[in-house]
Amino acid sequence: METVYLLAEADVGRLEDVLRRLRAVPGVTEVQAVTGPFDLIVKVEAPHINQALDTVVHKIRRIPGIKSTETLVTVATG
Repeated sequence: METVYLLAEADVGRLEDVLRRLRAVPGVTEVQAVTGPFDLIVKVEAPHINQALDTVVHKIRRIPGIKSTETLVTVATG
């Protein structure tokens, strides 16, 4: 299983709607509101990294109210 974390910034006043929509996306296994320069951290899991990134590009980034994103791909160590 591959894991990608997505940091997202939501438009002002849209956080609750964006949270609800993110939780409905297949492959999204966790969503948390956070403080700092981003509003949300999203965990995406898929059998292959290409599927996880496809979820980010074609499903998550198209959600109305998402202002910007930064994608963090996990890497295997030791």
